[in-house]
Amino acid sequence: MDLGIKGKKALVCASSKGLGLGCAEALAAAGVNLVMNARGAEALESSAERIRQEHGVEVVTVAADVATEEGQKLVIQAAEGCDILVNNAGGPPPGMWQDWDRDDFIQALDANMLAPIALIKALVPGMMERGWGRVVNITSQSVRAPIGVLGLSNSARTGLTGYVAGTSRQVAGKGVTINNLLPGIHATDRADSLDGAVVQSKGITLDEARAERQAGIPAGRYGTREEFGAACAFLCSQHAGFIVGQNLLLDGGATNLTI
Repeated sequence: MDLGIKGKKALVCASSKGLGLGCAEALAAAGVNLVMNARGAEALESSAERIRQEHGVEVVTVAADVATEEGQKLVIQAAEGCDILVNNAGGPPPGMWQDWDRDDFIQALDANMLAPIALIKALVPGMMERGWGRVVNITSQSVRAPIGVLGLSNSARTGLTGYVAGTSRQVAGKGVTINNLLPGIHATDRADSLDGAVVQSKGITLDEARAERQAGIPAGRYGTREEFGAACAFLCSQHAGFIVGQNLLLDGGATNLTI
């Protein structure tokens, strides 16, 4: 399918690896020029160069932490005039409710709620002026079905979801859509980290931890960054202009909901 976005410009945050990289790869395959961001310069440059070679698109890199004000300024400057924004950031560490204090919540909010809002506020007005734009926020299945040990993520990402619910309906009339992608378990470093925590807490092997989690996924496996990226690219396409303020689960059926 021709997504109709060849020649567009996209900012993809946290895109040196994992789900962000999957989104960057899928957009590049559709002919979209990229601004790629991540905290680690070496991994970022390596991924960007591979995408340039494989897809022939322009790729600008910005090594910065978008959870900080300075990082946001650098990314926004590089992304001036962009048509597509993919918000993404690593999730806060797992734990129990007694473990977290105010500083922990502030850090989670900065990375997973306030940074995406700052980028939306900076870049969406230009999209509205041009009459076309796409924003996709990578959040989590936990905004639909909270996960006890991910209380920091539950809180911050649900806050962003509420913001998007209202904002998306205010900008849709200008040709700009804002939606959220809610990943379940995918084969990424984040999954490795969470599986490692299960190994420590239960005293089991890594293979046993993964088998235990896969047993709770009707699809019987972890997702891939490629299929996640394809879903993101579709939401960014010309064909998705009537999808507004939605929360799309990509979890292999793990979250059992009727609506």
